[in-house]
Amino acid sequence: MIKVFSDWYYRYFSDPQAVLLAVLLVLAFGVLALMGRNLAPLLAAIVIAYLLEGTVQQLEGYGMPRLAAVTLVFTAFLALLVFIVVGLMPVVSRQIGEFLRDLPRMINQAQVLLSRLPEQYPQLVTTDQITGVVTEVRTGIGDLSRSVLSYSLASIQALVTMLVYLILGPLLVFFFLKDKALIVAWVTGFLPRSRELLTRVWHEMDVQMGNYVRGKVYEIFIVGTVTYAVFAALGLAYAPLLAVLVGLSVIVPYIGATVVTLPVAFAAYLQMGWGTQFAWVMAAYGVIQALDGNLLVPLLFSEAVNLHPVAIIVAVLVFGGLWGFWGVFFAIPLATLVKALIGAWPRVPNDDELEPGAA
Repeated sequence: MIKVFSDWYYRYFSDPQAVLLAVLLVLAFGVLALMGRNLAPLLAAIVIAYLLEGTVQQLEGYGMPRLAAVTLVFTAFLALLVFIVVGLMPVVSRQIGEFLRDLPRMINQAQVLLSRLPEQYPQLVTTDQITGVVTEVRTGIGDLSRSVLSYSLASIQALVTMLVYLILGPLLVFFFLKDKALIVAWVTGFLPRSRELLTRVWHEMDVQMGNYVRGKVYEIFIVGTVTYAVFAALGLAYAPLLAVLVGLSVIVPYIGATVVTLPVAFAAYLQMGWGTQFAWVMAAYGVIQALDGNLLVPLLFSEAVNLHPVAIIVAVLVFGGLWGFWGVFFAIPLATLVKALIGAWPRVPNDDELEPGAA
C-alpha cells in the first residue's frame, strides 16, 4: 500500500512546480470556503474588473492611454450599474409584488383545472391526490409569505449592506483596473521565479474563462432583452420578470431553458388559456431558445468549451452546491479549469508508457 502511494506521489508530484500549484489551489479553496462571504465585495470586484479588462486592452490596442481607457470603461460600467439599480430592479421588484398578490387567484385557477383531472383520468389521478397537492402548495405559499415578511423586517440591515457593496465594489473595480500592473507585480512577487507550469495553466484558463464569462454576460443581456420585447408585444403579463428568468436561464445549458419553460407556460396558460395566443407565446419562446443555441452562442463564444454534457451537469451540481448562484454561474469555466489542470499537470510516465529504447 505504501509503495502504491509513493509511486503515485512520485508520478504526479515529483515536479516542484506541481507541488506549488497544488498548494495554491488548496489555499484558494480554503480562503473561499472559510471567508468567501466576508470577502464577497472583493471577489465580486475582482471578477468585474477581470471582465472589463478585455475591453480596456482593446482600447489600448487602438492607441488610447490606459488611464483614459480605464476611465471610459469604468464610466460605462457605472452607467450600467445605475440602470440596473434605478431602472431594472424596481421594475422586477414591482413585478414580484404583483405576482405574489395574484398568486392566490392563480392557485384557485390551477385548482379548478386540477379538479377536472380525476374525471378525465380516474385511473391515474384521484381527488385525494389533487387535494394533497393543493394543500402542499398553499402551505408552501404560506411559508414563502412568512419568509418575505421576515426579510422585510430585516430590510434595513440588508439595505445598509447593499449600500456598502455599491460603494466599495465600484471603488475596488476602478483601482483593480487602474493599478493592475502594480497589483499583479505585488502578487507575483510572492511566487518563485520558476513558475512555468502556473503561467501555462493561467494562460489557458484566461482564454477559456475570459471568453466564456464575457460571452455569457452578453448572452444574458441579449436573450433577456429580446424575450422582454417579444413577451411585451404579445401582451404577456409579468413580461419583465419572465424576461429576467429567461435571461438568467442561459447560465446553465440544457437545464436552465427546460426549467424556465414551466413558469413561462404557466403564466401564459393562466392568462390566455388553451388557444392561439398561448401557442404564439410558446412558439416565440421556442424560437428564442433555438436562435440562442444555434446562432447567438456560436457568434459570442470564439473559443468553444469542449465539455461533455455530463461533465457540465456534474460541474453545476458540485460548484452550485458549494457556492450557490456564483458556483452555478462559474460552473463551466471552473470545470474548464479542472480540465486544463488535468491536461497540463506534469507527470512521470509509467514504464509501459515509455517508448521502446527510451529507458
